[in-house]
Amino acid sequence: MQDILKHFQIQDGHAAACSGDDKWWSHPNSTALTSINPANGETIATVTMATVEQYDKVVQKAHESFLEWRMVPAPQRGQLVRSLGNALRENKEWLGRLVSLEMGKIYQEGLGEVQEMIDICDFAVGLSRQLYGRAMHSERPRHRMQEQWVPLGPVGVISAFNFPVAVWSWNAAIAAVCGDTVVWKPSPKTPLCALAVQHICNQVMAEHNVSGVFNLVIGDIDVGEAMSSDERLPLISATGSTRMGKQVAQKVAARLGRSLLELGGNNAIIIDETADLDLALRAIVFGSVGTAGQRCTSTRRLIVHESLVDALSEKLSAAYKQIPIGDPLEEGTLMGPLIDQDAVNQMQKALEEVKASGGTVLFGGEVLERPGFYVTPCLVRMEEQADIVKHETFAPILYIMTYNTLDEAIALHNAVPQGLSSALFTQSLVASETFLSALGSDCGIANINIGTSGAEIGGAFGGEKETGGGREAGSDSWKAYMRRQTNTINWSPELPLAQGIQFGD
Repeated sequence: MQDILKHFQIQDGHAAACSGDDKWWSHPNSTALTSINPANGETIATVTMATVEQYDKVVQKAHESFLEWRMVPAPQRGQLVRSLGNALRENKEWLGRLVSLEMGKIYQEGLGEVQEMIDICDFAVGLSRQLYGRAMHSERPRHRMQEQWVPLGPVGVISAFNFPVAVWSWNAAIAAVCGDTVVWKPSPKTPLCALAVQHICNQVMAEHNVSGVFNLVIGDIDVGEAMSSDERLPLISATGSTRMGKQVAQKVAARLGRSLLELGGNNAIIIDETADLDLALRAIVFGSVGTAGQRCTSTRRLIVHESLVDALSEKLSAAYKQIPIGDPLEEGTLMGPLIDQDAVNQMQKALEEVKASGGTVLFGGEVLERPGFYVTPCLVRMEEQADIVKHETFAPILYIMTYNTLDEAIALHNAVPQGLSSALFTQSLVASETFLSALGSDCGIANINIGTSGAEIGGAFGGEKETGGGREAGSDSWKAYMRRQTNTINWSPELPLAQGIQFGD
């Protein structure tokens, strides 16, 4: 543990506000934040949290830096992000270990999260030469019209504990090439991961003789509320629960700012009567057990054709029994702990409601008697989609329900408040096309013969309904970090008006 902290220059009592030039600010009124290892419940290190006063200094620095950064040509901005990607490559194993240590996901998933950061940097470097506008034909002679995209301003990023570094990078890499600076408030549950990333960013910025492009503030609710209400931050990108997202959205909307929200998911896989069960089984197990069910894209509902439910339930029970649960940094572990005791309590509360709603636990759901926050993954058979099924419990609970016709399955699938990720396993072209049509999934992500979890950065990531409607990473999501401007250039000696309006002589 100490070697990881030493590698990233993290010391006990580390200050938690940085203006992006390796100046770490502390305050005599700051409170201590303790980072806990979920694998054993022990303290890793403490952080001195930022106050609202320190937050204000960081945002002021980010704003001053934006005034210069926006004038740097986009391809040159891309070179900074290229260097960031290279620095992440050099630190991949170290950062992957820190993610596993502090968050609790297994080491392979920690490495995968850092790889996502590298991938988005590569994507953003290419994007730095493709921030295209368009030219339009004017109705007036000797006039030219064009649409261009210009930098938006300092962007606020509020990230969650389950992806303590990747979600920041999805926003930061693209925002940086778009000409924006970034102010990051990470989850208080994973502060050390944020410190490590900021140290990497500081080194990269120093190499390019810039500062204040990437900035960090680790704070409590008061800092989050300050960000949401701060008119200096034209965009707030927030990842977390639907409850938190609604609070952020209301505050940002009150000042007519922009929100990019990535909130709750209640993702389902439909298994039709033609599905390849062996293929589906692997996707279901990873989707439901990976990250101990703490992904926003975790598979939480399984909607199975009634002719296959018994056979598939038996296969899943057998697979769950073989899941190695333990220290996420140990080789061979496939499921680590939940993030903290509250997460364990929420899972147990949900299972009590499951039983009260007529559900049957087929396997798992126990709290393991050992240091740390370990549970066994749980399979639950539900006769109907009760209220508890419609609620996102951030834990490895998989609800199994049945259907007869595809229309019934899709109706069941869509009858939840969330709309992030979805999947159908089928060998039927008609079923596949139905699921991907306007008649099918109402989610932002819809897959065929692949699970709900594990999106690539090449496609825009996000969902509908209570998931918030935001889109990050690929496609044209870069437009969220810029403002669109329409230009009309008159190169004639006349001043004709649009729509042929005659005004005076």
